[in-house]
Amino acid sequence: QVQLVESGGGLVQTGGSLRLSCVVSGISFRGNTMGWYRQAPGKQRELVASITSLDRINYADSVKGRFTISRDSAKNTVYLQMNSLRPEDTGGYYCNYHDWYGGMDYWGKGTLVTVSS
Repeated sequence: QVQLVESGGGLVQTGGSLRLSCVVSGISFRGNTMGWYRQAPGKQRELVASITSLDRINYADSVKGRFTISRDSAKNTVYLQMNSLRPEDTGGYYCNYHDWYGGMDYWGKGTLVTVSS
């Protein structure tokens, strides 16, 4: 059974930092793209950052220069380092695993990030 478990969310003041982690289990870590998405109240889920198994990285314009995505394949873990946080970064952050070969998408249950002004 595939599981994605996020952690690291919390309450932080504007300008603060948080580091999110996503541990993947139950799937062989072959060709894939892993991403962090966020969903603010009343808004659609949007891609924040993604990283492929070939270490190709993509960021949303709104987080470029502030967020850094990385992965530790030995630990089946993806991280999102978030610096200079803003109130508009508030929302649920969800980890996604996209399997290139099977075309399947798997999601974690999310971790909440709240940035106070």
